[in-house]
Amino acid sequence: MNDSVTLGTRPLTPREVVDVARLGMRVDVDVDALQRVADTRALIEGLADDPQPHYGISTGFGALATTFIAEDRRAQLQASLIRSHAAGTGAEVEREVVRALMLLRLQTLCTGRTGVRPVVVETYAALLNAGITPVVREYGSLGCSGDLAPLSHVALAVMGEGEVRDASGTLRPAADALAAAGIEPVALREKEGLALINGTDGMLGMLLLALHDLEMLFTTADVAAAISIESQLGTDAVFAADLMALRPQLGQAESAAHLRAFLAGSPIVASHRGPECTRVQDAYSLRCAPQVHGAARDTMAHATVVAERELESAVDNPVVTVDGRVESNGNFHGAPVAYVLDFLAIAVADVASMSERRTDRALDVARSNGLPPFLADEVGVDSGLMIAQYAAAGIVSELKRLAAPASVDSIPSSAMQEDHVSMGWAGARKLRRAIDGLARVLAIEVVTGCRALDLRAPLTPAAATGAVRDLVRTRVAGPGPDRFVSPEIEAVTELVASGEIARAALAVAFPG
Repeated sequence: MNDSVTLGTRPLTPREVVDVARLGMRVDVDVDALQRVADTRALIEGLADDPQPHYGISTGFGALATTFIAEDRRAQLQASLIRSHAAGTGAEVEREVVRALMLLRLQTLCTGRTGVRPVVVETYAALLNAGITPVVREYGSLGCSGDLAPLSHVALAVMGEGEVRDASGTLRPAADALAAAGIEPVALREKEGLALINGTDGMLGMLLLALHDLEMLFTTADVAAAISIESQLGTDAVFAADLMALRPQLGQAESAAHLRAFLAGSPIVASHRGPECTRVQDAYSLRCAPQVHGAARDTMAHATVVAERELESAVDNPVVTVDGRVESNGNFHGAPVAYVLDFLAIAVADVASMSERRTDRALDVARSNGLPPFLADEVGVDSGLMIAQYAAAGIVSELKRLAAPASVDSIPSSAMQEDHVSMGWAGARKLRRAIDGLARVLAIEVVTGCRALDLRAPLTPAAATGAVRDLVRTRVAGPGPDRFVSPEIEAVTELVASGEIARAALAVAFPG
C-alpha cells in the first residue's frame, strides 16, 4: 500500500477508497487539479456579478429555486443551506463510512466541475489527514439531490460548526477540533453549499466498502461449502470443469474452481468414491453451491461496474461543464447505485440461506451420513451445536427481510419538487447489516463443519480444508462435552470478517 493517494489526476480506484476510509491513508491534491478548481471558480465569480439570476449562485434552492438572493445575503444563504440540511438523526454512522463520503466528495471537487474555491478542496483534505470525522447520523438521506443530510453534516464541520470525532475518537465541537489541528474553518461563498452536498458519495462509499468485504466473504462461502461437502461425505465430481463449461457463467466457474481446489486430495472424499458408493446425488445446498455462490459473484461484478463508473463521475447540480456552461441536471439521483445495493442484499441473503441449510444438514442424524445428532459428545446429555443453527436461522430470516428493496420505496419531498427519490442511502445501510449477518452465518457453518471433520477421524481432510480446521482450532476447541458456545461463534466470526479463513484455504489451494 502506498503512503498516500493523490486526487485530481484520475478517478480513484475502489481499493484507494477502502484504504483511505478504513485504514486512514493520507490524501494529497494534485497542483494541476487545484489550478483547474481555481479556473472554474472564476466562472462562478463572473456569474455571481450578473444581475440575471443563476440557480445555486444567486437564487434559493429546491422549491425556492426561483427566489433571487441579493449579493449581501448570499454568504448567509450558503451557511443557512448547510445548517438546515444537517438534519440527520439517530445513531452515529461508522467512521469508515464518513471518511469514504468525505473522500468521494473531495474527489468530485477536484474535477473542477463544481465551482468551489481551492480553499474548500484543501480544507476537506486537511480534515481527512488530521483524522477528524464529522458526526453523521443514521437517518436523513433520501438518496436524491444527493446524500443531502450526511454531506451537510460534513460541510457543517468544515464551517467549524457541529460535532466531530478527533483522531483519538473523542467527541468534540468542530471548532475546537479544527483549531487543535491548525485548520481554519471555511466561510462558504456562492455555489459552494450546493457543491458540498449534491452527491451520491455516502451510498457509493458504502457500496465500495461492501464490495471489498463481499469479495472475501463469497470466497469464504466457498471454503465453508467445501468443509460441509467433505464432512457430510458429499461428492466433488459435480464440480468438474467440463460440467461447469456446459453453463458458462463466470461466477459459477470461479466458485467451482475453488471447490475443486479446496477438496483436492481429500482422504475423506476418496473414502467413499467409487462403485461401492450408494450416493446418487447430493442435496442442492451441497451440489448447487457453485451455481448460487457464482450468481452472487456475478451480481458483485455488475455492482463493481456501476461503482467504477460512479467513481469517474462529477456529480453536482448545477454543474460547470467542460466548455464553461453552468447547467442544471439530474445526475445526483442515486438510482444506479441504489439498484445494485438492493441487488447485492438479495445475493447476500441467498448465500447465507444456503449456508444455513448446510449447517442444518450436518446436525441432522437422518441426513449427515453417520455423524452424531447435533454433533453432540454424549447424545441425550449434550445438545452439541443445536442452538448454533438456531442463531444462523434467525440471522437468515432477518437477511430475507433486509433483501426487500429500498429503491422502489420512493417518497416525495421538498413540496413535490423532489417527487421521486432513490432511497440509496437506506439500501446501503441495510446492506451493511446484511454483510455482518452473512459473516456470522458463515462462521457458524465453519464451526459446525470443522467439528464434523474432526468426528470423521481417523480419516483426514484435504490440505486446504485441514488448514482452515487447524486455524479454527487456535480459537475454538474440538469436539467434546457441551460448553459456552457464543464466544466460539464470535471468535470464528472474527476470523471470517478479517479474511483469515479465506486466506488460509487460498494459501494452500493456490500457492504463490
